[in-house]
Amino acid sequence: MRTRQRGSQMGLMLLAGQLFHLGLDNIPPVTLVVLGLNVYLFLFPAVPLMQACVSVYQAYWLMDWRRLLLSPLHHVDDWHLYFNMASFLWKGIHLERRLGGPWFLYLLCVFSLLTGGLYLVLEFVLTELTQDQSYSMACAVGFSGVLFALKVLSNHYHPGGATYVMGFPVSNRYVSWVELVLIHMTSPGTSLIGHLAGILVGLLYTVGPLKEIMKICAGLVTLSRYNSRHSTYFNSSGSTGYRSSGGGYSGYRQYTPPHYSPQINPPTDDYNSGLTEDEQLQAAVMNSLNDMGQSSQRGDPLPYDFHLSEEARRAEEIRLRRLRRFDS
Repeated sequence: MRTRQRGSQMGLMLLAGQLFHLGLDNIPPVTLVVLGLNVYLFLFPAVPLMQACVSVYQAYWLMDWRRLLLSPLHHVDDWHLYFNMASFLWKGIHLERRLGGPWFLYLLCVFSLLTGGLYLVLEFVLTELTQDQSYSMACAVGFSGVLFALKVLSNHYHPGGATYVMGFPVSNRYVSWVELVLIHMTSPGTSLIGHLAGILVGLLYTVGPLKEIMKICAGLVTLSRYNSRHSTYFNSSGSTGYRSSGGGYSGYRQYTPPHYSPQINPPTDDYNSGLTEDEQLQAAVMNSLNDMGQSSQRGDPLPYDFHLSEEARRAEEIRLRRLRRFDS
């Protein structure tokens, strides 16, 4: 990671002044973090600029797909960074407040990857149509393609407004196309195809299927995490239960004595019915506990004053009978 050496850094100073004037507390967190990441990677680039830009030759033919991640976050100079981040600051504040932080972050990630991917497709098509390899060698870098996609989205939410371009009012529905042409005419070094890719990605979201696809993908991820959490819970709860005679684990099941069913063999007065003393004792205790549970569900006071139920008293009599037998 190398520190970028620049001259006066006037663009950075203007950006810092704009942030100070606006106030960091007034900037939503995702917008602030993404802006800070762009500034950080400008000052301390992850790779040299020529290894961050994306082109058909580098990304497709040489299989260097990481450029799709690096290219939107690197900028040529401080003025390039300033104009992009100043535009992103305004768009990010409005869109993040409207969409929410998680969805806005999701949107930025998808827009960044799709803008770079669509840029490669358009450059590849131009190369094949014109047989001019310069289109495949053209290397683009910067956040402006994503900004055009965000501008389409922002204008979609304000369709009736107008924006003044060079003193002339332009409907928000068409302002992105007008700016695309004007920027290319006034700044020949900008990537026309990169900006066009951003506009197309924005249209895929606003009038195409991209928004629904993103919702489906987000729903699948949420469902997968939900099932994973519940699977982990049940597995852990099962392992903490008692071990059954079959060798498996059973989680917190109610234990019923062998050959006993309260519905089939209700307890009799003398607790015989073919049960051994151990089974009679266990059945009496279970009936007593069931009575306590049913009382609590009905709202009756629980026997916290140690008044035993009839079954509990009979269980106690059986226990005393066994003790006397062993003593004798």
